[in-house]
Amino acid sequence: MRKKLTAVLLAATMLLTSGVTVFADRVDVVINKPYLALGADLSPQEQMTVLSLLGLDDINVDDYDIISITNADEHEYLDKYLDASIIGTRALSSVLVVGKEAGNGIHVTTKNISYCTEGMYRNALLTAGIEDADITVAGPFSISGTAALVGAIKAYETMTGEEIDDENLDAANDELVLTGKLVEDIGDSEKAEDLMALVKQEVAENKLTSAEDIQNVVDQACEQLDIQLSEENQQQIAKLMKKIEGLDLDVDKLKDQAKDLYQKLENLDFHVDKESVGNFFTRIIDAIVKFFQGLFGK
Repeated sequence: MRKKLTAVLLAATMLLTSGVTVFADRVDVVINKPYLALGADLSPQEQMTVLSLLGLDDINVDDYDIISITNADEHEYLDKYLDASIIGTRALSSVLVVGKEAGNGIHVTTKNISYCTEGMYRNALLTAGIEDADITVAGPFSISGTAALVGAIKAYETMTGEEIDDENLDAANDELVLTGKLVEDIGDSEKAEDLMALVKQEVAENKLTSAEDIQNVVDQACEQLDIQLSEENQQQIAKLMKKIEGLDLDVDKLKDQAKDLYQKLENLDFHVDKESVGNFFTRIIDAIVKFFQGLFGK
């Protein structure tokens, strides 16, 4: 379990008039209660702009659990995937997280976010283990939004009282950044999002660990989605999927939290050659048989 993300809890006022629902494996969550993560370096005017974009300009901020996202937070989790100059020196991304009833799934809306798409955020949040929440990401002006995932997860942790495991957070950030690179290379954000979701589902569902099996999944997914990938992109996806396989994601939860996405992917003529998973063991047995046949001259 990772250490708590460095943050200053600016307010913790509970809306007692809201109903409470108990979620399985989670603490009590106040339904429809907003949890807000604000960029620590927003000027007063920029903060007003962000609050307006989030639909909160006429609401008393003291009624919210407000968390500060610092530039140090952003660099801590993104430096290994992005150049420090891209992350910058100011924390501006802000996120509103609203807890919903079980079965609601993950829904994402963006305002003034130029690089990360709603689908990119949702895929990464699913990898992190986020469930049943409406999430809005906003910037005071057009910004990339790559650091907003940190804020979304911090707000979610405050909402549920649970920490997201470091391995999940690392894989989620990796996925967000890599999907962004794929969008640039492919030129189609929807195809890049679908590719990542499809490969992730198949790797997790079939517990694929070998480079050969993962490559087979990537090849099939690219063929179905009519995508041409560079060798570098393929290697990056395979590396990410090795991380994701180790998270032991619940595929049923993935499909439940993003029903529209995975129902669309179900229509693809896609299959995993599960026989290849056992090829390694088959080759070992064949080698042993041949060894003893050689010894006895048979």
